[in-house]
Amino acid sequence: MTTSDSHGDAQPTTKQPLIERGPGFRTGLRDLPGHLNLATIGAGVIATIFGCTGPALIVIGGASAAGLSAEIIASWIFGIYVFGGLISIVMALYYQQPINGAYSIPGAALVAAALPNFSFAEMVGAFLMAGLIVLVIGMSGLVRKLADSIPFPIVMAMIAGALIRFGIDIIDSAIAAPAVVGAALVGYVVLSRFLPRVPGVLGALALGVLVAAFLGDFGSLEGGIGLSAPVLIMPAFDIGAMLAVAVPLALLVIGAENAQAMGVLMAERYDPPFNMMTIISGIGGLIAPIFGGHNANIAGPMTAICSSDQAGEDPAGRYAASVVNGVLFGLFGIFAGVTVALVTILPAELIATVAGLAMIGVLVRSFQESFSAPRFQLGAFFALIIAMSGITVFNISAPFWSLVGGVLASLLLEPGHFRAREQETTTAD
Repeated sequence: MTTSDSHGDAQPTTKQPLIERGPGFRTGLRDLPGHLNLATIGAGVIATIFGCTGPALIVIGGASAAGLSAEIIASWIFGIYVFGGLISIVMALYYQQPINGAYSIPGAALVAAALPNFSFAEMVGAFLMAGLIVLVIGMSGLVRKLADSIPFPIVMAMIAGALIRFGIDIIDSAIAAPAVVGAALVGYVVLSRFLPRVPGVLGALALGVLVAAFLGDFGSLEGGIGLSAPVLIMPAFDIGAMLAVAVPLALLVIGAENAQAMGVLMAERYDPPFNMMTIISGIGGLIAPIFGGHNANIAGPMTAICSSDQAGEDPAGRYAASVVNGVLFGLFGIFAGVTVALVTILPAELIATVAGLAMIGVLVRSFQESFSAPRFQLGAFFALIIAMSGITVFNISAPFWSLVGGVLASLLLEPGHFRAREQETTTAD
């Protein structure tokens, strides 16, 4: 990873092998029961609620609009949630870090827009190619080299800009549903103020649910709980789909989801396994498409929720939240036959509010790390505003361009900071 020194520079730690070593599964499993508590379980549940509502609707809505059968849609949900959940369990237990798996949310939007232009078999072929691209980049070791070269304040500014929308969503939700969001905020304040050992987001969720139920703001549940049989999808390969879907989807996985998750972990003072996070995203991108899923990879927002202080005071135990999230994601995917019904129950405003409250700690630390040091301030500023803009260029979303723009701004406007960092690194070696 890169850490920040007193000047806010990125300083590489001890050289890691291609596949970074972690404490191991035996240690992760042995310590897991001791870390399962109200905070870690609550954070895992909240990450699940976030990931199984709005993001799932993007997939379901896009697939339905393209005329895909309910069987294929259920299989798609199975692929991204079961294998996304498996990534959470594997990475969290082996590295004992809150590393979450899911799928690319902007990637889902990209895929939904492209579905009318290609057959689903051609889309699946593009999904597989995207997974292969991510795997090759991960095996090259390039991601860790890039991560070590980007100044820490610029990375933190990207995280602040990318996640600030979750904070803004609290305000927008309060305007749209003042009673429900107001109750959630009261629950958060009461627990944070008077029961600090209990995460405030749990109070927000509990009181928000109660008020939503009282007001009748829940959606109706249709259908029954049942298992869904995944469908094996035979791929077809089309050059147009490769260019329109595979390449931008691969860049979204690396430049949006993985980059966010890595930056969040750095902000929380973890040592992210950069290469392995990319490699397993590539593996997930090869397995999920077998069942019609567009990818299964490291997830930025869920990692932010499970790595925040709302997941417990002990950072070493927050990986349990990711395990909980992974198990629940897997169950959600297995019972994909009822997905459409379940995701419509909770009010969207409540989900947005709870997710935003869970990320307050990450946001505050990201802003602090972005602008508390004298170096790379202009680069951090441009990274922040680019990430906040939400721009998409060549179907690649803002977090990627935030890092590119931030580094470019520093190279043009503060080149001396790079030279000073290089001299310090050389002296240290």
